[in-house]
Amino acid sequence: MKLERIRFFPTCKKARAPFSHRVVIGLGGNQGDVKKRFVKLYRLFLNDPRFFIQESSMVFQNPPFGYLDQPDFYNAVIVLQTSLRAKALLKVLLHVEHIFGRIRLFKNGPRTLDLDIIFFDNQTIHQPNLIVPHPKWSERASVIVPLFTLKSFKG
Repeated sequence: MKLERIRFFPTCKKARAPFSHRVVIGLGGNQGDVKKRFVKLYRLFLNDPRFFIQESSMVFQNPPFGYLDQPDFYNAVIVLQTSLRAKALLKVLLHVEHIFGRIRLFKNGPRTLDLDIIFFDNQTIHQPNLIVPHPKWSERASVIVPLFTLKSFKG
Protein backbone atom coordinates (compact mmCIF):
# COMPACT_ATOMS: atom_id res chain seq x y z
CA MET A 1 0.00 0.00 0.00
CA LYS A 2 1.27 3.46 -0.85
CA LEU A 3 0.17 7.02 -1.47
CA GLU A 4 1.16 8.75 -4.71
CA ARG A 5 0.97 12.21 -6.19
CA ILE A 6 0.08 12.52 -9.86
CA ARG A 7 -0.92 15.52 -11.93
CA PHE A 8 -4.03 17.19 -10.39
CA PHE A 9 -3.94 14.79 -7.40
CA PRO A 10 -3.94 16.38 -4.87
CA THR A 11 -5.46 19.82 -5.56
CA CYS A 12 -7.50 22.23 -3.46
CA LYS A 13 -9.51 25.32 -4.51
CA LYS A 14 -11.96 27.65 -2.81
CA ALA A 15 -15.63 26.79 -3.22
CA ARG A 16 -17.71 28.59 -5.87
CA ALA A 17 -21.11 30.06 -5.08
CA PRO A 18 -23.31 29.18 -8.09
CA PHE A 19 -23.42 25.45 -7.35
CA SER A 20 -25.95 24.07 -4.87
CA HIS A 21 -24.39 20.71 -3.90
CA ARG A 22 -21.05 19.46 -2.60
CA VAL A 23 -20.32 15.86 -3.52
CA VAL A 24 -17.50 13.44 -2.70
CA ILE A 25 -16.85 10.93 -5.48
CA GLY A 26 -14.73 7.82 -5.00
CA LEU A 27 -12.47 6.91 -7.94
CA GLY A 28 -11.02 3.46 -8.49
CA GLY A 29 -9.55 1.24 -11.14
CA ASN A 30 -7.04 -1.53 -11.75
CA GLN A 31 -6.99 -2.16 -15.50
CA GLY A 32 -4.62 -0.34 -17.84
CA ASP A 33 -2.98 2.98 -16.98
CA VAL A 34 -5.30 4.01 -14.16
CA LYS A 35 -3.26 7.04 -13.09
CA LYS A 36 -3.37 8.43 -16.64
CA ARG A 37 -7.12 7.73 -16.67
CA PHE A 38 -7.56 9.70 -13.42
CA VAL A 39 -5.84 12.70 -15.05
CA LYS A 40 -8.14 12.41 -18.10
CA LEU A 41 -11.15 12.16 -15.78
CA TYR A 42 -10.02 15.28 -13.90
CA ARG A 43 -9.79 17.15 -17.21
CA LEU A 44 -13.23 15.90 -18.22
CA PHE A 45 -14.76 17.31 -15.00
CA LEU A 46 -12.70 20.50 -15.38
CA ASN A 47 -14.17 21.13 -18.84
CA ASP A 48 -17.76 20.25 -17.91
CA PRO A 49 -19.73 23.37 -16.85
CA ARG A 50 -21.98 21.23 -14.64
CA PHE A 51 -19.07 20.72 -12.24
CA PHE A 52 -16.49 22.64 -10.27
CA ILE A 53 -13.61 20.59 -8.85
CA GLN A 54 -13.04 21.84 -5.34
CA GLU A 55 -10.48 19.28 -4.21
CA SER A 56 -8.84 15.97 -5.04
CA SER A 57 -6.95 13.56 -2.82
CA MET A 58 -3.66 11.81 -3.21
CA VAL A 59 -3.84 8.49 -5.08
CA PHE A 60 -3.77 5.35 -2.94
CA GLN A 61 -2.50 2.03 -4.30
CA ASN A 62 -3.97 -0.90 -2.42
CA PRO A 63 -4.65 -4.62 -2.81
CA PRO A 64 -8.02 -5.82 -4.14
CA PHE A 65 -10.78 -7.06 -1.84
CA GLY A 66 -13.58 -9.49 -2.54
CA TYR A 67 -12.14 -11.11 -5.67
CA LEU A 68 -8.40 -11.28 -4.94
CA ASP A 69 -6.98 -12.70 -8.19
CA GLN A 70 -6.51 -9.32 -9.89
CA PRO A 71 -4.04 -6.40 -9.91
CA ASP A 72 -3.83 -3.79 -7.15
CA PHE A 73 -6.28 -0.90 -7.31
CA TYR A 74 -5.60 2.79 -7.46
CA ASN A 75 -8.10 4.88 -5.52
CA ALA A 76 -8.70 8.56 -4.90
CA VAL A 77 -11.55 10.88 -4.01
CA ILE A 78 -12.59 14.07 -5.69
CA VAL A 79 -14.81 16.79 -4.22
CA LEU A 80 -17.13 18.33 -6.79
CA GLN A 81 -19.63 21.12 -6.64
CA THR A 82 -22.65 20.70 -8.90
CA SER A 83 -26.26 21.73 -9.25
CA LEU A 84 -27.27 18.26 -10.45
CA ARG A 85 -29.48 16.23 -8.16
CA ALA A 86 -28.12 12.93 -6.87
CA LYS A 87 -29.96 10.68 -9.36
CA ALA A 88 -28.89 12.86 -12.33
CA LEU A 89 -25.31 12.83 -11.05
CA LEU A 90 -25.37 9.03 -10.82
CA LYS A 91 -26.56 8.85 -14.43
CA VAL A 92 -23.68 11.10 -15.54
CA LEU A 93 -21.12 9.05 -13.58
CA LEU A 94 -22.35 5.77 -15.09
CA HIS A 95 -22.03 7.34 -18.55
CA VAL A 96 -18.49 8.51 -17.74
CA GLU A 97 -17.55 4.98 -16.60
CA HIS A 98 -18.84 3.69 -19.94
CA ILE A 99 -16.82 6.31 -21.86
CA PHE A 100 -13.70 5.11 -20.03
CA GLY A 101 -14.35 1.47 -20.96
CA ARG A 102 -16.01 0.12 -17.80
CA ILE A 103 -17.49 -3.34 -18.28
CA ARG A 104 -19.19 -4.97 -15.29
CA LEU A 105 -18.20 -8.63 -15.47
CA PHE A 106 -18.90 -9.57 -11.84
CA LYS A 107 -19.01 -8.06 -8.34
CA ASN A 108 -15.64 -6.72 -7.10
CA GLY A 109 -14.04 -7.64 -10.44
CA PRO A 110 -11.36 -5.76 -12.35
CA ARG A 111 -12.35 -2.42 -13.85
CA THR A 112 -10.97 0.43 -15.89
CA LEU A 113 -12.82 3.04 -13.82
CA ASP A 114 -15.23 2.91 -10.91
CA LEU A 115 -17.01 6.09 -9.78
CA ASP A 116 -19.04 6.04 -6.56
CA ILE A 117 -20.99 8.80 -4.84
CA ILE A 118 -19.59 8.62 -1.31
CA PHE A 119 -21.36 11.72 0.08
CA PHE A 120 -23.94 14.08 -1.41
CA ASP A 121 -24.10 17.14 0.85
CA ASN A 122 -25.14 15.73 4.22
CA GLN A 123 -28.02 13.81 2.69
CA THR A 124 -29.06 10.25 3.36
CA ILE A 125 -30.55 8.70 0.24
CA HIS A 126 -32.09 5.22 -0.09
CA GLN A 127 -33.32 4.63 -3.62
CA PRO A 128 -33.28 1.42 -5.67
CA ASN A 129 -29.95 2.18 -7.44
CA LEU A 130 -28.53 4.84 -5.13
CA ILE A 131 -27.55 4.69 -1.47
CA VAL A 132 -25.78 7.68 0.08
CA PRO A 133 -23.58 7.76 2.05
CA HIS A 134 -22.02 4.91 0.11
CA PRO A 135 -22.50 1.61 1.99
CA LYS A 136 -19.49 0.53 4.05
CA TRP A 137 -17.42 3.58 3.03
CA SER A 138 -16.13 3.83 6.59
CA GLU A 139 -14.79 0.24 6.46
CA ARG A 140 -12.78 0.64 3.25
CA ALA A 141 -9.20 1.87 3.25
CA SER A 142 -9.71 2.68 -0.45
CA VAL A 143 -12.04 5.50 0.68
CA ILE A 144 -10.78 6.39 4.16
CA VAL A 145 -7.10 6.89 3.27
CA PRO A 146 -7.76 9.26 0.33
CA LEU A 147 -10.37 11.14 2.41
CA PHE A 148 -7.80 11.81 5.12
CA THR A 149 -5.46 13.39 2.55
CA LEU A 150 -8.09 16.07 1.77
CA LYS A 151 -7.49 19.47 3.35
CA SER A 152 -11.26 19.95 3.78
CA PHE A 153 -11.98 16.59 5.42
CA LYS A 154 -12.74 16.75 9.09
CA GLY A 155 -12.93 13.13 10.21
